[in-house]
Amino acid sequence: MAIVRKSLKEIKAGKTKFDADRFDATTEKDIRRHMIEDGEDPDHFLRIEDSHSPQVIRKRLGMTQEQFARALRIPLATLRNWEQGRNAIDPAARSLLIVLAHDPKKVLATLASPA
Repeated sequence: MAIVRKSLKEIKAGKTKFDADRFDATTEKDIRRHMIEDGEDPDHFLRIEDSHSPQVIRKRLGMTQEQFARALRIPLATLRNWEQGRNAIDPAARSLLIVLAHDPKKVLATLASPA
């Protein structure tokens, strides 16, 4: 079967046919195979580390880098290095990020209280 690529603009303009039956018959296995054929990593979206990355957590909380670094009590440069992949996140900080991702209100409140 030939691979046909359409832009979103073409699809919205109705310049392509949509086969609802074929769409409904597509399985997760088919999607995985298509991703591999397209040179994509189908497991990329399943990696738990992505949801616990400092940048993902920070953006989900609607915080700037400065606010997030201050809330976590870490240097701004450290946060920037983590987000840009220049430095690995040590295990203790990784644990903090995992807990923060699961319950941000409690973690941020705890960190905000006097030490």
